[in-house]
Amino acid sequence: MKIFIDTANIAQIRDAADMGIIDGVTTNPTLVARENKPFLELIKEICETVDGPISVEAVSQHCDEIVKEAKQLAKINKNVVVKVPLVKEGLKAVRILNKDKILTNVTLCFSVPQALLAAKAGATYVSPFIGRLDDIGHVGMDLIRDIRKVYDNYGIRTQIIVASIRNPLHVIEAAKAGADCATIPYDVLMNLMKHPLTDIGVERFLNDWKKVPKPHGRGR
Repeated sequence: MKIFIDTANIAQIRDAADMGIIDGVTTNPTLVARENKPFLELIKEICETVDGPISVEAVSQHCDEIVKEAKQLAKINKNVVVKVPLVKEGLKAVRILNKDKILTNVTLCFSVPQALLAAKAGATYVSPFIGRLDDIGHVGMDLIRDIRKVYDNYGIRTQIIVASIRNPLHVIEAAKAGADCATIPYDVLMNLMKHPLTDIGVERFLNDWKKVPKPHGRGR
């Protein structure tokens, strides 16, 4: 399963990239707004930091405008993936962008029929928001399992990005469900490597190392 980091914060992206654990980045208008940087400058910097898919959201509402905006975004870097909302005008735009070889990430997916339509339109990726489904009493991960089954039934190539991840358990379940990618907030990503037994083990090894006799200074 590919791991994307869900942030627009350059420091967080660089930290994760330095560990070699991320394959790409996903952003959205909310994440971009938090950084208080010029939009194009920020996206270019992200693209220079991670050599992988960088999802950037189109904010236009109508097909022609989405296509125009997407083409401008795609010029920033070959790795830019244009995020398009799962609405009628968005799907129309995805169809056109697919023909123009522009990568797309159809976002705000909450059902299997939506995921099927996104694939039919030619989406490169589809992003089901499982955390938001959990919030309203659904089991969000069931959606991932169902989409995986439908896509596999028909050999659909659209990749499933598990989005709206809230905790490490979501990541585990996404991997078990066969998701192609998971996009993970920085704090959750850092928590994936934490385990109390690891911390205890490191502390014990260091304490024991202090007891090992050390050679004295070199003779004169």
